[in-house]
Amino acid sequence: MNPVRILVVGAGDRGSTYARWAVGQPERAKVVGIAEPVEARRRKLAADLGVPEENLFTDWREAAARDSFADAAIVATLDDQHAEPALALAEKGYHLLLEKPMAPTEADCERIVAGVKRAGVLLAVGHVLLYTSYTRRIRELLDAGAIGDLVSLDRLEPVGWWHYAHSYVRGNWRNEETSSFMLLTKGCHDLDWIRYVMGERCESVASFGSLRHFRRENKPVEAGEAHHCLECAFEPRCPYSAPRLYLTMAQLGWQGWPVSVVTDDPTEENLRAALQGGPYGRCVYESDNDVVDNQVVILRFAGGKTASFTMTAFTQYGFDRKTRLFGTRGSIEGDGSELFLTDFVSGTTAEVEIGSSEVTEVGGHGGGDLALMDAFVSAVADGNATSLLSGPDETLESHRMVFAAERARREHRVVDL
Repeated sequence: MNPVRILVVGAGDRGSTYARWAVGQPERAKVVGIAEPVEARRRKLAADLGVPEENLFTDWREAAARDSFADAAIVATLDDQHAEPALALAEKGYHLLLEKPMAPTEADCERIVAGVKRAGVLLAVGHVLLYTSYTRRIRELLDAGAIGDLVSLDRLEPVGWWHYAHSYVRGNWRNEETSSFMLLTKGCHDLDWIRYVMGERCESVASFGSLRHFRRENKPVEAGEAHHCLECAFEPRCPYSAPRLYLTMAQLGWQGWPVSVVTDDPTEENLRAALQGGPYGRCVYESDNDVVDNQVVILRFAGGKTASFTMTAFTQYGFDRKTRLFGTRGSIEGDGSELFLTDFVSGTTAEVEIGSSEVTEVGGHGGGDLALMDAFVSAVADGNATSLLSGPDETLESHRMVFAAERARREHRVVDL
């Protein structure tokens, strides 16, 4: 069987992560084209993956104008640039792996789903958390009745203080006008995961949250009029110091995310130059950010089941989402890598073996990045969507939960779905 041919649209962090999976699977997949406006990213990924010059494009429209030359496309552009390439490539017959969120508006999400169905192509959305061994084991426990009937669920998304400053104060997802609201860009992972684990339809939601800290009025007095960290007297004592984060990583020889986002060649000299006047060197109290830094969501599902979700910037970085599931005969607690099951009959708590597979024991998001690519390529090769947990209908359902929750937050009310 010939390998699945893939066109990459958007060679940033997410697009490159998915594309590089093909390097270790040459008999199953091959990247044959790249559309990316940033030349350094386009050239580097092309050189690493052996993509010919004639299949390199500065704009996805150039690739879409050609006769189809691939079986599938990875669409990993910025969030507000998802809908048009997804629809155009679906119409050309490309199966799609679309990075989350599907689109910044509910209307565009609906357009994408209608478009892929009309074209008869497969769609998988980048909800990578569904594809981990950890998630699979939780579903196995629930299906086996290990905690009786699931009654409620509580989930914490610990964004991390410096990750929030990097991505949501200084980075691409800082402003709703140029990206979208925080619950969609970050929390859609989690509401989709909650939908999957609860196994019922969400009926209503409420939500509260705000941009509490990263505001001009909270700027330390000692920082004075400084707008960038490199000119700030308070910088050595600031938890959100850009030089401490990025230059320390460069000194340690780190070349990947997040320093690779600041500059394509993350030497200490290049990073310092980028921080001098660029967005990633800005004071976190002087940026144009407006997305919330804390939010809670409360959800009611069919059958009276309930769930709560908390997203907060104010945690350490490096530990996964913490989840507790409460049932009539027991409870489960986990952190993305470990699971503990409490049995109400015996009164004991024991660690549960999660297990792993070749595609889920390594890689980002607990192996979910690689496992999603494995499932997507298998689905395209076989013409069978059963391996896809994040297809069009279920993803549209969870995105509607997200949009409803944000309406609830803004309008201070409970929203029924």
